[in-house]
Amino acid sequence: MPHASFHTPLGPMTVFERDGAVVALEWGEAPPDGAATPLLRRAVGQLQDYFDGTRDAFDLPLAPQGTPFQRRVWDALCRIPPGETRSYAEIGREIGCRAARAIGQANGRNPIPILIPCHRVVAADGSLGGYSGGEGPATKRYLLQLERRATAAPRGGSLP
Repeated sequence: MPHASFHTPLGPMTVFERDGAVVALEWGEAPPDGAATPLLRRAVGQLQDYFDGTRDAFDLPLAPQGTPFQRRVWDALCRIPPGETRSYAEIGREIGCRAARAIGQANGRNPIPILIPCHRVVAADGSLGGYSGGEGPATKRYLLQLERRATAAPRGGSLP
């Protein structure tokens, strides 16, 4: 599967493409396969801009593999504005599910973290809760702080 690895403040990451869409983002570096497609180059560029604090939204085709329920959860995550959070219960209400634990499980199975912003979901009391990527809650805290700084920074125009 075509993929591209790149370095971030959180360590190396690898983005994967299938059939013209991003299907996974993983922590760690994968061996080069010589297939850096235009989409992968665009994804890496947008992610690097995100980590530089100059981008707070992504314009990439995504095709996460999951159940219909998981996909409804992931769609709801994509509607959370950068720098904001929602509770598992709020996501559940939005999609018509009263089981916060099921929302948490779908969150944990998100194959495209950051691009599908599962880090923006917190516990009902405002505590961070868990995070399956990187160094767990420390990574979640870093991503939320990065977004809050980026959305609070004055801009000279619209983001690319």
